[in-house]
Amino acid sequence: MDKLIEVIKSPWPWYVSGPILALVMLMMIFYGRTFGVSSNLRTICAACGAGKSIDFFRFNWRNQLWNILFLVGAILGGLITEIFLSDNQPLALAAATIDDLEKLGINNFKNYLPNDIFNFEMLTTWQGMVTIIGGGFLVGFGARYAGGCTSGHAITGLSNLQLPSLIAVIGFFIGGLLMTHLLMPFIFV
Repeated sequence: MDKLIEVIKSPWPWYVSGPILALVMLMMIFYGRTFGVSSNLRTICAACGAGKSIDFFRFNWRNQLWNILFLVGAILGGLITEIFLSDNQPLALAAATIDDLEKLGINNFKNYLPNDIFNFEMLTTWQGMVTIIGGGFLVGFGARYAGGCTSGHAITGLSNLQLPSLIAVIGFFIGGLLMTHLLMPFIFV
């Protein structure tokens, strides 16, 4: 039993997780479904009655309940993983990445979200306003403007060989590189 728990706690290799993801995508294509996390916000707003005053939210949101369940499952899966399957090891980062982040004043690498950036005190600084509030707005605007989020385009769109999704994913990567190499040093120095 201990060996099984150890196997479950370790990261799954690409040759296991990749085919599982491909199988899920093939099933979604077969059933005519598309996956995307950001589309759930529209569904939730429509279910709460936003369609009464805004045309964008006026659609049959009940057809998207499966996607809401998928989102709930992803959140619960992350929670279960953190509580029961986490080995409490620090985040493994390359030495060069750690050096670059320490130059920016980011020193806590225990969690996926560094406490030096993601905390309530940070919201009172201009750097926090830019990264948390401004970044959140840009991500939301970008997901709406691109017609989907990174998961929708990179997983569903690319598996369906959609050119707009390829363009969106290239844009996501370019935006990430610009943020990492140009904007973060400007914001945190």
